[in-house]
Amino acid sequence: MKSSFLTRSRITLFFIIIFAAILVTKLFYVQVVHSKDYETAAEHQYATPSSNIYERGTVYFKTKDGNLVSAATQTSGYKVAINATKIVNSESTYQKLSKITSINRDDFITKSEQKLDPYEEIAHHLSKEQADAISALKLPGISIFKEKWRFYPGGDLAAHTLGFVGFKGDILGGRYGLERQYETTLARNTDNPYVNFFAEVFSNIQKTLFKNDTPEGDVVTTIEPQVETFLEKKLSEVKDKYQVDSIGGVIMNPADGSIYAMGAMPTFDPNNFSEVQDASVFANPLVEHVLEFGSVVKPLVMASALNQGVVTAKTTYNDKGEVTIEKHQIFNFDKKGRGPGTTMQDVLNQSLNTGMVFVEEQLGRINLRNYLLSFGIKDKTGIDLPNETSGLVSNILTSPREIEYANAAFGQGIALTPIELTRALGSLANGGNLVVPHIAEEIKYDNGTTKKMIYPTTPTKITKASADEITRMMVTVMDKGLKMGLEHFSVAVKTGTAQVADNTTGGYYTDRHTHSFVGFFPAYNPKFIVFLYAVNPKGVAYAATTWTQPFLDITKFLLNYYNIPPDR
Repeated sequence: MKSSFLTRSRITLFFIIIFAAILVTKLFYVQVVHSKDYETAAEHQYATPSSNIYERGTVYFKTKDGNLVSAATQTSGYKVAINATKIVNSESTYQKLSKITSINRDDFITKSEQKLDPYEEIAHHLSKEQADAISALKLPGISIFKEKWRFYPGGDLAAHTLGFVGFKGDILGGRYGLERQYETTLARNTDNPYVNFFAEVFSNIQKTLFKNDTPEGDVVTTIEPQVETFLEKKLSEVKDKYQVDSIGGVIMNPADGSIYAMGAMPTFDPNNFSEVQDASVFANPLVEHVLEFGSVVKPLVMASALNQGVVTAKTTYNDKGEVTIEKHQIFNFDKKGRGPGTTMQDVLNQSLNTGMVFVEEQLGRINLRNYLLSFGIKDKTGIDLPNETSGLVSNILTSPREIEYANAAFGQGIALTPIELTRALGSLANGGNLVVPHIAEEIKYDNGTTKKMIYPTTPTKITKASADEITRMMVTVMDKGLKMGLEHFSVAVKTGTAQVADNTTGGYYTDRHTHSFVGFFPAYNPKFIVFLYAVNPKGVAYAATTWTQPFLDITKFLLNYYNIPPDR
């Protein structure tokens, strides 16, 4: 009898195990193997809005004191959904809801008349007060659920750097900026906003069996929020004062490539990016667009000639105000000559084009090409932002014409991205090395580990001695050329005024210019390099007028904000 009981128990247990195995297999088949097939069908048949429908990692700014400030994060609120099968009077329901939150009437009426549809969302991002008010109405067919969405506390602050989260087709993810660059790190919950019954039973099977190889985490950036705010304030002031077409600026540590601030205008608010009419505004011109910047390129060529030993700061030439190369006339900005005895220091102080042609002739085509290429002018910098482009410098790579090299010597015919030129000029500040400009400083993974980002440096062709000498000459430009030197700080600068290329005719506009300005300081152990540009400023002829005072404001702010000790 006892043996019979044990036999029946074993048989019963066997069938239970078989049944459980079949059930688990079926659930596995539904949830994992064919989850996508059932997802759409389940969406409306078993619609249950998830309480945690969207999660994403945080992007942080970092203050000078090391504190983290949320730049892109998650916030929560409420959404309104309708069950069309239960709505009695669509117009009446709409009128009551519209007094509490903005709802598109046509959209609401259309969705409410789909009588076989049990779930459609009609309003998002509601506050608790709004949600409570709607709930108190007790309207048939109206439900309220919690939701989360991407939020940018700074509004349009560093918008081009951050990018935003949006849909591409049916896929929600990072679009532009850091949101796109670090999508695999920041992405979290990729589930559909609706979960079916089977998915709820085994909600974690798929995640457990098919883990993403890239750990999830948060991105800590080098962007300093107060510095970013100050830079954008100055850009806005110049933009309004001179009615520029576009404007931008970068503040970077030339020693390691850490970017403290990066801004461009026109800009946008990533919280309301759908309101932007022209999607081209989303592109970051600092890394995606090239421009001819003119005379700010001159220090690169002069440094090359110094390094090659073909000129010194005291080398002289006879400046006639004009020089003819292959039947092409090249003029100084004012078409005036300075006469014999004009030094290389005068060439930088007064930004003389004829002097730079003289430098190019001493240096030679091949040397000019090789030195400029060593500054990375045809290469992407490797900055951790999407869609980076590289410079257009084919004129000095393949052209047999002398005029191309003469023009390149004073920055004409060379089109670079702002970040590309910032890196090249930064090599003069740091002793002759190309750094990798970057935004991300570290990744804080959800598993508790931290990855410190490491970026390489690459030597240029110039030595530290040559870098020091061009720095000294650029400090003289600030002190004697612009006559705006600071009493207790050495500041190395160069301005640039370039004609805007006409992409239609292949020539240049006579009435449009790009004004640029570069400076690094304290000059002989620089903590900052600042690069500024404005396209087509109105009512002002030269970059020295457009940018000198804003640059000084930024310089004084940084020196004071970071408590930099005087160096002279």
